[in-house]
Amino acid sequence: MPKRAVSNPLALAVLACLWERPMYPYEMTTTMRERGKEDSIRLNFGSLYAVIKSLEKHGFIEVAQTEREGNRPERVVYAITASGRAEAEEWLRELVELPVKEYPAIETGLSLLPMLPPQTAAALLESRRDRLDAELADRRREQEQVVGLPELLVVESQYRIAVLEAEQVFVADLAARIRDRTIGGYEWWEQLHALLGQGLSMEEIGDRIAAGDFGEEAAALFDS
Repeated sequence: MPKRAVSNPLALAVLACLWERPMYPYEMTTTMRERGKEDSIRLNFGSLYAVIKSLEKHGFIEVAQTEREGNRPERVVYAITASGRAEAEEWLRELVELPVKEYPAIETGLSLLPMLPPQTAAALLESRRDRLDAELADRRREQEQVVGLPELLVVESQYRIAVLEAEQVFVADLAARIRDRTIGGYEWWEQLHALLGQGLSMEEIGDRIAAGDFGEEAAALFDS
């Protein structure tokens, strides 16, 4: 995936606003918020000006006109350029078509799960499951309250709900398998924390695993 001259996703949102019509910065922010885009794109008014200046520097947008109402500060109206339209379309095509490796926080936590005692991990996963349930209920209610908008304009909300549903199912199943001790590697996991509770260091435990005290499965897991 090529590196873009301006890579902040907020820049694409700005280009999308100006793709519709020329706007001044506050109007862009208002438009994004009215459409709920801050749920999908990190919207920070301070960052917006830096993004706008960067887009202007690279020739993707330009000053269309300046406006002044009474004693209010002058407002700068921006418009998208031909190269900005090309950049926005190419960027959007890339986002829709190409899967990319992301690093969600939950995946980091799961990759390091053995650091926690099994039943502690299960309790935390159950708490996450309940929080996901609550968030899903809120988002479903919000979606039901959206009236008059075609489905095309809320597909990102549908995607988010689908992702939350998949995560909720996975987390609930994982917690249940830890609770009933059917997850692969549970025995050595439990033994590991029992030994830690006795005051052994990880280095000492590693020596015991390498010596075969916990069997081949534990040795393979520890080495990995």
